[in-house]
Amino acid sequence: MINSLKTTLSRNITNARGWKTNRKIVVIESDDWGSIRMPSKEAFKTLLQRGIRVDNCHYCSNDSLETEKDLSLLFEVLNSVKDKFNKPAIFTANTLVANPDYEKIRENDFNKYHYIKIDEGFKSIKGSENILDLYSEGQDAGCFKIQSHGREHLNVLRWMKVLKQNSIETRLAFNLGVYGLSTTITSESRKSFLPAFDFTNHEEEMFANEVVKDGLQIFKDIFGFESKSFIAPNYTWGKSLENSIQKSGVSFIQGGKIHRYTEGNGFKSKKRLRYIGKTNAQNQIDLARNAMFEPSENPNKDWVNSCLADAKLAFLWKKPAIICSHRVNFMGGLNEKNRDVNLKQLKELLVQIKNRWPEVEFMSSDQLGDLIKR
Repeated sequence: MINSLKTTLSRNITNARGWKTNRKIVVIESDDWGSIRMPSKEAFKTLLQRGIRVDNCHYCSNDSLETEKDLSLLFEVLNSVKDKFNKPAIFTANTLVANPDYEKIRENDFNKYHYIKIDEGFKSIKGSENILDLYSEGQDAGCFKIQSHGREHLNVLRWMKVLKQNSIETRLAFNLGVYGLSTTITSESRKSFLPAFDFTNHEEEMFANEVVKDGLQIFKDIFGFESKSFIAPNYTWGKSLENSIQKSGVSFIQGGKIHRYTEGNGFKSKKRLRYIGKTNAQNQIDLARNAMFEPSENPNKDWVNSCLADAKLAFLWKKPAIICSHRVNFMGGLNEKNRDVNLKQLKELLVQIKNRWPEVEFMSSDQLGDLIKR
């Protein structure tokens, strides 16, 4: 009962402050596109056989690189529901533009990090060779807007340090092309490798700023435009990064209601409350997520009605409904059931939104940011 009251209070606080509108706007922000979390069923089985409970992590169990079939089926669902302006539902596809180059890292005896950009790396992956072409098709159809999630979903310095120490599980995962073993399933006592821009000293801070600038430049080189919005992996970034991404064209910062960061004397962990329309020192606008649709996380939960309740509350407070829905929910390379069941739920969610709020408008994150800015 107490937890329920806390949740209700938290949701109302998230929606109470900031930019308001009478329009019924729905934004779906989807993270992790382009990253290679679990490369194959074989890698998954090997890790499980070696005693690493990858089956207890829904990302390790379901999150593989998107295939052409995954995207085609997703686009079919998104295009099947149109808003008041006859525009399809749209995913803001927050994309990583590089993954570790395991072969080169091994050749350098773990002394130097190397990455491979997605426009090069995807060409050799069966079923994903033409992914970038499908990205473009989705953008042209108005159902898929690519935005930046950083260079890779990896804290490079932290990962390389543990690899150099020859930690057993991290090295085993590396040999299978896996960097993202969650701390909840590894026996190693270490911090997570996933928050790419988490740092604890000035050297790591400088490195993080170089990585984010590099990632945004690669994004522009590959896709031909600057990303107006940005979201850091694991919602974690230092404030100095906001200046770096602003110089690279980022005007809007996606994320949750809480911004986690470290800075200042001793680089102590801090938290900052975020809300839709809040601005920082660089006049960048916060886009704070206030709805969730993550069926892969807990298949037994009624995510459709839960998300509808989130949207209803957002609209009550005259806020857009910004739905968080990670890529993992719609991937079938490791588990087709994960994709097929969750796409049906997504279709139901979109249909219900349209039925309840016929005046709904589907937007991408950058479109919402432009509206707030105006």
